[in-house]
Amino acid sequence: MTLRKGFLKNGFIQGDLVVWMVFILLCMVSIIEVYSASSSMSYKRGQYWDPIIEHGTYVLVGIGITWIIHLFPCNIFKALSTFSLHLIAYPLLVFALFSTATNDAARWIHIGGKTIQPSEIAKICLVGFVAFILATLRDEKGASPTATKIVFLEVVFTLALIVTENASTAAIIFVVMFLICFIAQVRIKYLAWSGGLIAIGVAIGLSVALSIPKTTLDKWSESDGPLHRLPVWVGRITDHEKLPDDPADYKITQKNVQTTHARIAVASCNVVGKGPGNSVQRDFLPLAFSDFIYAIIIEEGGIASGAFVMFLYLLLMWRAMKIASKCKALFPAYLVMGLALMMVVQAMVNMAVAVGVIPVTGQPLPLISKGGTSTFVNCAYIGMILSVSHTAKKKVKYKEPELEIIDTTARNDE
Repeated sequence: MTLRKGFLKNGFIQGDLVVWMVFILLCMVSIIEVYSASSSMSYKRGQYWDPIIEHGTYVLVGIGITWIIHLFPCNIFKALSTFSLHLIAYPLLVFALFSTATNDAARWIHIGGKTIQPSEIAKICLVGFVAFILATLRDEKGASPTATKIVFLEVVFTLALIVTENASTAAIIFVVMFLICFIAQVRIKYLAWSGGLIAIGVAIGLSVALSIPKTTLDKWSESDGPLHRLPVWVGRITDHEKLPDDPADYKITQKNVQTTHARIAVASCNVVGKGPGNSVQRDFLPLAFSDFIYAIIIEEGGIASGAFVMFLYLLLMWRAMKIASKCKALFPAYLVMGLALMMVVQAMVNMAVAVGVIPVTGQPLPLISKGGTSTFVNCAYIGMILSVSHTAKKKVKYKEPELEIIDTTARNDE
């Protein structure tokens, strides 16, 4: 207890200690599993320590980012997110659309041998900006119509810059923004209209996409137009192969190699798993250290390990809700909820893909998957949540005044 008070008094570690615990545990899982998932690749290259050195450096830098950001007062994120969204994130998103495609998608910007993913930067900036608008422009019924219009335009513009190259990220952003608007008491009719329009648009888009001849889709996939990713989306939705009666007759093709080996990893884990570093499917699973790292976690650590990782994300969400409920002002409450939702929703999507519940999306597992921009931005999420937990003004608990007990049996002797 003395050590903890000393740290807090000196400003070394501040904020919610449960969030710190979850953050450090996820970083530890990340280092172990990324190194294990990358071991076959490092063996082929003869560079055995490169994966752990590179990713370990990313994690240490990310922890430093978290520590620095958590010392700032949370109100500074109002101006910072507004400035960053319009003057940094949007120009980077536009630039990424015209950059060289990587893995058939123009999602990254290449600078000095390193890659930056602008959509990750846009997500954190958009959460801060939307929280600021919804907390500032309000009336007696909740978020004002003006706030709703501004948020709608900003979200639509952001999604328009992302959806053609990264539809899954656009979908996650929409879901999180919708939830933030619901929490901020945006009129139900506006939420119903926006949700209905999106649902109708998706239904019409799917109907049109599924009716396009395969020859046309193949031509689009070879072009650099805005619809060159459409064949990939259609393939992921319609790719339902009939399984043979004998598993030995199942043919692993280039189209199903990721999902197949991920499911093999999950199915062969048993209860306790094969042990850290003993994964078999990492040798066959493309991007085992990124999009499908959750399958490797289950294969090596068993069902209990997979459940533990899921529990950490749910615990983070619960603590964010507790922090938000104690905030006196609306902005920090909306901010911390938006940041936590962005991480947890993405984590659930990644896990669902790894176990075969939904089609492949290409979403990394926050704070665990290998990646530079993703790691740094998710560490910034945690830093901002911690900042809110100790710098936002707290609600004052009402305390009933103590009643003075009067002795009615006392007599006045006069």
